[in-house]
Amino acid sequence: MKRSERGHFNLIHHETGFKADVYLVGRQEFLGWAIANARPIEFLNTTMNVAPVEYVIIKKLEYYREGGSVKHLSDIKNMLNISQDEIDYVKLDQFLLKFGLQEIFKKAQQFNVN
Repeated sequence: MKRSERGHFNLIHHETGFKADVYLVGRQEFLGWAIANARPIEFLNTTMNVAPVEYVIIKKLEYYREGGSVKHLSDIKNMLNISQDEIDYVKLDQFLLKFGLQEIFKKAQQFNVN
C-alpha cells in the first residue's frame, strides 16, 4: 500500500508517558467511520478528539496480522482492560467479522501482559 492510503506514527508526552497513535488520513471507508465517531478527551487542559477504541483495536489487529509484533497484542489487551466500559462490543464484533480478525482478536484477549 502507498503511504497516501495508510500509515501511522506516535506522539509521546515524556513527562506523563501519554502516547497517542496518529493515523494518516487515507481513502478507507473505515477511517471515515472513525473520524465521524471520534471521542473527545481532556488532556493537559485541552480537549482533543481521538479515534474510537474499536478503530484502534482493529488497526492494531491488522498491524499484528501484517508484521506479527506481539506489542500490538499487548496494547490491545491493555485497552480491553482499561477501556472495557467504553467499547461498543456489537460494533467491534461487526468490524472483526468484516475484516476477518476474529481469531487474532481471541489471541489478543488471551495475551498475558506482564
